[in-house]
Amino acid sequence: MTASLRGIGYMCIGVLFLALGDAISKWLGEVHSPLEIVFFRSLVAIPLVAVLAHFGGGLRTLGTRRPGVHLLRGLIYTGTMGFFVLGLTLLPLAEATAIAFVAPLFVTLLSVPLLGERIARPVMAASLLGFIGVVIVVRPGGAAFNAGALSMVAAAVCYALTMITARRYGGRENFWALVFYISLIPMLLTAITLPWVWQTPQPWHWLGFLVAGVFGVGATGFITLAFRYAPAAIAAPFDYTALVWAVLLGWWFWGELPDLWVLAGSVLIISSGLAIAYYDRRTTLNRRPST
Repeated sequence: MTASLRGIGYMCIGVLFLALGDAISKWLGEVHSPLEIVFFRSLVAIPLVAVLAHFGGGLRTLGTRRPGVHLLRGLIYTGTMGFFVLGLTLLPLAEATAIAFVAPLFVTLLSVPLLGERIARPVMAASLLGFIGVVIVVRPGGAAFNAGALSMVAAAVCYALTMITARRYGGRENFWALVFYISLIPMLLTAITLPWVWQTPQPWHWLGFLVAGVFGVGATGFITLAFRYAPAAIAAPFDYTALVWAVLLGWWFWGELPDLWVLAGSVLIISSGLAIAYYDRRTTLNRRPST
């Protein structure tokens, strides 16, 4: 098996873990507040990340000289998780997943004012296509335009900001430090809210919190491996297999089937992402010196 195929395989496994974790969070959201769900997912993730960091270079990799950066990223990521879980509880799983795919487009656009990057015209055109897809899915003024759709868009914006800060500071901080503090800050923040949102979990709910946290960390690990084995332009497009899992899980557990508007918008969003990935790969190959 080539390195690229191995990377694609890891990406597909990671995305499956993400979809399963999202489905469990949606199920838990029928009873528990999104803040409580975020708390338990973070609580489970922290020791797992610490163990992985121990085997990935030792706990000293969790040290940092930039606590302010991690605090900022933790605050933003708390918004990401909170808005995302809220959107999951209010929308069909496939529709929520389709809207979440707009996050890479926000990364592209926000990188201009925040990172000083320039966007090529083909990338801008592809981004516009993706936003048209999101508008089709959300349908402002229609029945689909509700708090759930707005929550997923807000989650996408927060996630894009999280990725941009990772791009800006990732080269100066250890990977496991970035992952550890982005789990620690949401846990501490949501812990403060527990007296107001607490619902005592049933036995099956405890298991759900545990499994969702494990899937979240597992997804991070496999997706990280994917980008180590395969170029980003090859591995990243397989992130869109999440929509397939979302449709299947939504149909299996809740009897949800996406309508034609959601499918049409999803096609545009995915086409936009694939076009950006293709352009990035082509320009990278063109910049590579010949041997």
